[in-house]
Amino acid sequence: MAEELGHIERPSVESFGENRKIFVVPLILRSGDAPADYTEKFELYWQQVKEQLIRLEEKTGPVECIYHEAIVAGGEEGLKMLEKMNTYSCPIVKERCERGARLEATDDRELAEESMDWERMLLGGFLSEKVARTVSQFYIEASRKRYEHMAKRIDESLKPGEKGVLFITEGHSLQFPGDIQVFSVFPPALDQIHKWFRDAPKAGTGRE
Repeated sequence: MAEELGHIERPSVESFGENRKIFVVPLILRSGDAPADYTEKFELYWQQVKEQLIRLEEKTGPVECIYHEAIVAGGEEGLKMLEKMNTYSCPIVKERCERGARLEATDDRELAEESMDWERMLLGGFLSEKVARTVSQFYIEASRKRYEHMAKRIDESLKPGEKGVLFITEGHSLQFPGDIQVFSVFPPALDQIHKWFRDAPKAGTGRE
């Protein structure tokens, strides 16, 4: 199970030995027409992510390797993809790349697109339970293969003693290699965002 760092000010020295480590940042997204109260929490979340990663690096040393869901190329090509994809996680990634960190190809394009297509179909709803079960099975299988690919990429590229950071959607089922210590970055604003989504149906705003 991942250790939560969002509420830890002084991680024990034992937590930061010579093993490989990865800090997992929940990838929170926002649509262009998001309500102002959600946007405020969303922007606060990313500011807190930035601050927490800085504090972590002050304690453990700089991150050497960066992984990001939906990025299928590394280096400059990956950064160009990220600039178009996420204007909030991109500056965090770019700053570390400028200091020498490596942005690694994390996702597989075909598996990512297949998984997202099945997910969109599931969200659309079905009249037939049989069709719903079939699509759900296809989605589960595509997601399994996708996360296996991501875990393999991390295992192949994160060197002994290195620290990495992974930006990935909440609820993922990625299984990390057993020798990697996994720490969850959990800014206080994430609780506010979760509460906003829980309360949204009651307020009639709906979920994005």
